[in-house]
Amino acid sequence: METITSRSNPLCTHLRKLASDRAYRRKSGQFLCDSPKLLEEALLHGGDLRTVVCTEDAALPPIPAGVRMVTVPEDVMKSVSPAQTPQGVLSVCAMRPPALSEILPGKRYVVLDGVQDPGNVGTILRTADAFRADGMFLVNGCADLYNPKTVRATMGAVFRCPVWNCDIPDLRHLLTASGLPLYGAALRADTVDARTLDYSRCAIAIGSEGKGLSQALLAVCDQTALIPMSDHCESLNAAMAATVLLWEAARND
Repeated sequence: METITSRSNPLCTHLRKLASDRAYRRKSGQFLCDSPKLLEEALLHGGDLRTVVCTEDAALPPIPAGVRMVTVPEDVMKSVSPAQTPQGVLSVCAMRPPALSEILPGKRYVVLDGVQDPGNVGTILRTADAFRADGMFLVNGCADLYNPKTVRATMGAVFRCPVWNCDIPDLRHLLTASGLPLYGAALRADTVDARTLDYSRCAIAIGSEGKGLSQALLAVCDQTALIPMSDHCESLNAAMAATVLLWEAARND
């Protein structure tokens, strides 16, 4: 167990850059988890754990041999944690992007189109995992999966549910080859009540908070769906819309 007391230590600089810089995360191939819960989830579900940083009074689960272990004082933890109220444990994991096969073997997938809020992206991944989706696709500039806010919102689903970045033509080709219709949460001439769709095998597309689904993604949707709601309500938050549709899809499994 090492002890670091300087905020300018190279490891501290590394942690701050992992928290703030998407390009740096990609270059280093690592991302930051900022709670004891995420450390436990990484250990339970095969996260590639590289470093654990904690305060002296933090309670830790057994850590595998070969993982760098560092203790820091409270002031140093506050300087490196992306959370306003640090929980005393940070961990660094290596990114392990899942392989994408030529045919999707699962039953149900989620597609996020331009969803830029990290909390929504993370919450939707957590929901997809809870309702047994087989994976999630990010298209059109969604928030970074490895942003600490996104990772925190997944509550560990980042280690369990595969996520792929993809462009729309490749996504459409893959869904067609896999026999998966694409249902978009949007209004169009063919829009139907979401409760009437066949969700036995499909992909469900959710658009950005402000703009909804892009025209490019709408153009490749096989069907669009409307969630019934009060007449005085225009729409739901992206994470809430995804939750309703994923629950509807899973309840007849």
